[in-house]
Formats: sequence, C-alpha cells, structure tokens
Amino acid sequence: MKRRLGNLERQLLAYAQLRKVRELRTGDLTRPLGITAKQERELYSRLARAGLIAQVRRGLYLIPRDLPLGGAWTPDEALALNTLMADRGGRYQICGLNAFNRYGLSDQIPNRVYAYNNKLSGERTIGAISLTLIKVADARLGDTEEYTTPEGLIVAYSSRARTLVDAVYDWARFGSLPRGYSWISRELAERRVTPAALVAVTLRYGDLGTIRRMGALLEKKGVNARLVRKLEGALPDSTGTIPWIPTKAKRGTLNRRWGVIMNGEI
Repeated sequence: MKRRLGNLERQLLAYAQLRKVRELRTGDLTRPLGITAKQERELYSRLARAGLIAQVRRGLYLIPRDLPLGGAWTPDEALALNTLMADRGGRYQICGLNAFNRYGLSDQIPNRVYAYNNKLSGERTIGAISLTLIKVADARLGDTEEYTTPEGLIVAYSSRARTLVDAVYDWARFGSLPRGYSWISRELAERRVTPAALVAVTLRYGDLGTIRRMGALLEKKGVNARLVRKLEGALPDSTGTIPWIPTKAKRGTLNRRWGVIMNGEI
C-alpha cells in the first residue's frame, strides 16, 4: 500500500466518499478536481498500483467505501463480478467449483470465481479477485438461486439441481466425474433435490451425453419410470456409445438403453 498519499490521491478518495460512489470512470475527475485527462489517467494508475482502488477494465475503477487501514484494498467477489457484468450489460451465474462448495458437495475452496455469462470469456483479475469467465449462449443461463450479501449486493448462483447437472455436463472443465455421480446419488437419497428437478434441468441444459449419463444413473437409482422415459424420449436413434467415466478407457458392460459403456461403479 502507498503509505503517504499525495494531494490528488486524497482529493480523489475524499470526492468518492463524499458522494458515496463505488465506481469512477475516465472523465469523472477532470472537472471536479480541475485536472487534465493525462493527470487523471496517471492518478488512477498510481492508486491502482498502490492497491487503493481496483481496475475493472481500462477506464473503470472500483473505490473503497473507506480508506483501508494498514493495507491494500480489494473488492469482494460480489462487487467485482457484479460491476464487470453490469458494465457489459451481461447476465451471469456463479457455477462449477464455487457452487460445488456452496452446496456442500465438495469441501474444496476455490481460489477463483467461475461464472457462466453471456458476454465475456477468459481470465480476469479485479483487485485480488481472480475470475474465470465462461461465455455461453443466453439459453444456457438460468435455473439460479440468488442471495444478498451483507453489503446489499445480489449474487446469482446456479441452483443445486443445475449444479449437479453441470457436474455431468461440464465434467472436463471442472474435473467433476465420477464424483458427480456420488453427489447426485447422495442428494437424491437425502431429498435435497428431486428426480423431477434433475430431469427437467437435464433436458433444458444438458447435451446428449449428459442425458445419456443421467438416464443411466437415474434408472439405476430406481427413479420413477415415467421421468426416466422423458430423458429417453429426448435421445435420437443412435448406435454410438459413450463411456460412463469419460477419463477411463471404454471397457465394460454396455447399457444398450442409454448407449453408455459402464466402465466404473455407480
């Protein structure tokens, strides 16, 4: 942290705190502080390097409510992600490893935030917050749960059912199979998710591989035959096969109904 603030740095922070603004953009300070555009750019840059403000993108910065004492400031995950998405006019939902942890499926605490969204793809860093942004079609966003942070920000997470389905659908990205099968089995047994919800979310957000694997799992778990037939009805006629566990060799008993080679335990 920059230990001694210059006059312009103090003016910027005082200006933001007096007006209770959390965001400042290029051009916001030239008139109220009486500085040039170049001076403004350099001012933002100095404070961002010092860890007193956080750059969301070039020309957009987040400002702390109060001057941090004894150390650098960083926005929290909600403020960073909400600001970035609002700036791009996008929608998002936190998913993957963060959702696995939120719903008690995994005790692994991610060191970054994974978010499906409809605007951006790739890695971003805002302050100390690392983001992995996964751009998807609008149709793949949905089935979310919202919660409000202590600061009053609304954060969207994939729902419990959507998270379980994504553990099967997006297994390669999240390394979630075969663990995901155990999670689904446990959540069904403990009635934290219903078979009907899993089937509905699978049909809406899954691909053919997801439908096949979920069908094989739910059939094995004795789920209502009518629900399982909904999954079967969404599959085209095909003689192709897929492995139950994608990371293992395709050796095992063939479940002909679903075209799944059972190369591991359920």
